[in-house]
This record gives sequence, C-alpha cells and structure tokens, in this order.
Amino acid sequence: MTSIKEQAAISRLISFLQEWDSAGKVARSHILENFILANQGKTGPELEMEFSQGASLFLARITAWLRLTYMYGTCLEYQLKSIGIFLSAASGQRYIIEFLEIGGVLTLLEILGLKQLKEEDKKESIKLLQLIAHSGRKFKEIICESYGVRSIAEFLATSKSEETQEQVQILLDALGHGNPKYQTQVYKGLIALLKCTSPKAQQLSLQTLRIIQTIVGEAHPSIVGSVLGVLRSLHLEVQYEAIQLIKDLMSYDVRPRVLQGLVELLKPSRQETAKMQAKILEEEGTLDLMESLPAYVQQAAAAKAIGILAQDSREMAEELLFLNVVHGLMCAMGNKDHTNCQRQASITLEYFVQNFIVVENHVKAAMGEKLFQLFMQDATNLYLNMDAVQADILATNIVNMPAEFLAKAKMEWAEKESSPEEELLTEDSNLSPQPDTL
Repeated sequence: MTSIKEQAAISRLISFLQEWDSAGKVARSHILENFILANQGKTGPELEMEFSQGASLFLARITAWLRLTYMYGTCLEYQLKSIGIFLSAASGQRYIIEFLEIGGVLTLLEILGLKQLKEEDKKESIKLLQLIAHSGRKFKEIICESYGVRSIAEFLATSKSEETQEQVQILLDALGHGNPKYQTQVYKGLIALLKCTSPKAQQLSLQTLRIIQTIVGEAHPSIVGSVLGVLRSLHLEVQYEAIQLIKDLMSYDVRPRVLQGLVELLKPSRQETAKMQAKILEEEGTLDLMESLPAYVQQAAAAKAIGILAQDSREMAEELLFLNVVHGLMCAMGNKDHTNCQRQASITLEYFVQNFIVVENHVKAAMGEKLFQLFMQDATNLYLNMDAVQADILATNIVNMPAEFLAKAKMEWAEKESSPEEELLTEDSNLSPQPDTL
C-alpha cells in the first residue's frame, strides 16, 4: 500500500498533467517557462522526485506538442529548452531513449530545414542533437541513419549566425568521432561543404576536416579539387585553413595530385580570365575588381601555398621543380592585373633560387641580367619596380626545367654505364696471359 505522502504526490502529478492537457497555448507557455526556471541543471533522479516518478509522462506530452506544432514555431523555444533539461540530466539517459522512440531526432532535423523558423530555435535544436550525439555511438548512428549529416551540413551552409555555425561544427565533430560506421559519411559531407558560399562555413568545415581526416585515415580523391577551389576565397582566414589542410594532405596518397593542381593554378585558364575581365571592364572600379578576380586570387594563394610546402620539405621542393613550378611562378610574376599574385610568386621563386643553383641559372637566363638583379635585391617588392616589358618577359617565359633535368640525368647515366664493346675489352684484358716473372 502506498503511504498518504505518496498518494498526495501522485495526486499532485495527476492534477498537473490534467492542467497541462486542458491548457491552451499561452497557459502551456507559462508552465514551460516555470519548469525551465525551476529545474535547470537537475539530475534524472531529482526530476523523478519532482514529478513523483512520472517525469517521463511530462516529457512525452512536451514532445507530442512539439511534433504537432513545430512547423508553426508555436512556443518552440520553450519546448526545446524544456526537452533539453531532460536530455541533459545526469543519470537520465532513459529520457533520451524515450525522446528518440517517439521520433525526436527526425523532428529536430526537420526544424533545421524550415525557413520560417527563427535562427535561435534552430540553434536550440542543434544543442539537443549535440546532447544526443554525446550520449554514445548508437545515438550518433541514429542521427546519421536519419540523413542527419546532410541536414546538418545544409544548415551550416545557409545559417547566418556565426555563433550557430560554431555549434553545428561541434555537432559534426562529435558525429565524426567514435562513429566508425558513418565517419566517412561525415567526412564526405564536410568536403561537400567546401563548395558553399558561406566563408564561415568553409572555415569551420576546413578546421573539422583536418581532425576527421586523421580519423578516416585516407584521403578521398574529391578533396583535392574542393580544397584547391577554396583558395579562391577573398577571406584570408579561409585561405589559411585551406593551406593548413593542404599541408596535412602531403602525408596521403593524393599528394602528387595536390602538388600538380597547385602548379597548374599558377597559370589560370585564358578563357576564364578573359570572360571575367570582359565583365569587369563594364563596371566601375576596375582596378579593385581585377584584384578580386577569383582566378587571380586563387593564383596568388597557390603561389603562397607552394612556398610554404617547399620550405617545409626539400623533398617536396624537388617534386615541385619536376612539375615545372619555376615556369609557373615566373608566369604569375608577370600578371600585371594582380599585384598580390606577383608578390607571392616572387617571394616563393626567391626561395627556389636561393636553395637550388640550377634554378638560379635558369631564372637568370630567362630574366636577363637587369631584371634578375632587381629580383635579387628585393624580390618582395619587385612588382613595384618592374616595367610592362619586363612583366611580359616573365609572363611569356619558356623555362622547362623537367626536360633539362631528365636530359642531364640520362647523360650522367650514360657516362656511368660502359658500352658492351668496352666490357668485352675489359674481360679480354683480364683473361689474357700475364708475362712470366723471373
């Protein structure tokens, strides 16, 4: 038999639930507001004590109301924050399971895609998904099985709040850890995000990719084009993260493709630049617009990235030389329409000249004595001291170092190898009888 005290507690619970069931939108809003104020940070056992072991009944009612009204945004903030008290309660994993059993994850994901809802409500939805993801591997899998990675990534790309985007990054990072079944899905979702138009989303995706890349253990081929494409960004923080990821990719089998891609970016497609220039010339502020031409921004970033990689490893610098990077850098130095491109290419070429005698000889021959002296005196500001003729000399250079290297290597190899006739003569001399000694 239950005690009088227990009966009174049960009676209060029934009365509270009846009040909720008969209340309208305004009254329920007040109930939730009071619940949030009174129960923030409580544990599972404390919530059960508060509701006479019937806390799950109240959670079920809030969730049911959420599922019926979330499309209209009715009291959505209070609904989500109230559910958050249950899901965040210590020793309250049962509440997470109950929430999932009635379709809670799908509801949260659908909230992210509804344009009519407020950004703040979507952020609360992300926080609830974080609580679920941090509760264990099986919960991460449920989110991913519900096409969660796609919904979350799309929200990151379209969100206008940097604070919200940072919360999404935390969620994606959580889904990428301790989730072997779906970690590749998260990885590919992050790669796809690099093509979005939000600079903050690109920056956060690049940061998270660097972490998830080590977990996945191998680089997907699609990452090459995506990360090189990000170098077109006008935002330096995005370019910085892209170059850091490029440095990480040097440890994977996509390294040759990345290096080749960087060298190719030093000579943008004439068709693309001509098309963009024609469009720009029709507008005012031509000089400023030319400086922001995506292909030229990418060209400058590629020159900078090549310099960083070359200085990190002599082996990488040699690989770049065989890809004819010197020719590309000199072409970039001759780009009169983009001063930063000229500057970055000049700084990078200076490193190669200072560290490889053969590069110095080729560059000096291609530039001519006067221009080469200007280059050696102040490579960083060479673009300020160059005239149009000198710029054209750089842009139209025909340096082809790989061909030179291969020819030299063949010559050295031929010198080392003796001819068949020479080998026979050597054998004969060894076999011929020696004169008798007395």
